[in-house]
Amino acid sequence: MTVTTQQETRPSAATKPVRWAADAVAAMREGARLRLDYSARSLWSVDRMIEDIRREPAPYAAVELVLRGFGAYAGEVIVRQAGGEWWASGGDHWVRTPDGRLWDPIDEARRCYTQDGSLRLLCRDATTGARPD
Repeated sequence: MTVTTQQETRPSAATKPVRWAADAVAAMREGARLRLDYSARSLWSVDRMIEDIRREPAPYAAVELVLRGFGAYAGEVIVRQAGGEWWASGGDHWVRTPDGRLWDPIDEARRCYTQDGSLRLLCRDATTGARPD
């Protein structure tokens, strides 16, 4: 019997966002002593972390990779909760849920930074079947 890992069975579009999400989880565990467990509830903490980062006067370029990691993490939460999959085109990454809708959690993380988004609410909408705005 051949044992395959989750990574081997997932589409190649998932490779980068899965790594970015894992990096964000590790960084939060090491730097902020925050354990992210890929649950929808954990996105409350991620939204709060983005809010805390926004309060510090850091230029966007300094936080861009952190936001990408948080967005990828939220995307992985949606993938795991809703049975979605990562799609990629031209360097951009989205999550496609089984109902055919596309979600952009990485861009949503950027919107959180500008006070116009919520990863928690994006996940709720993606996993409950609510139509996106």
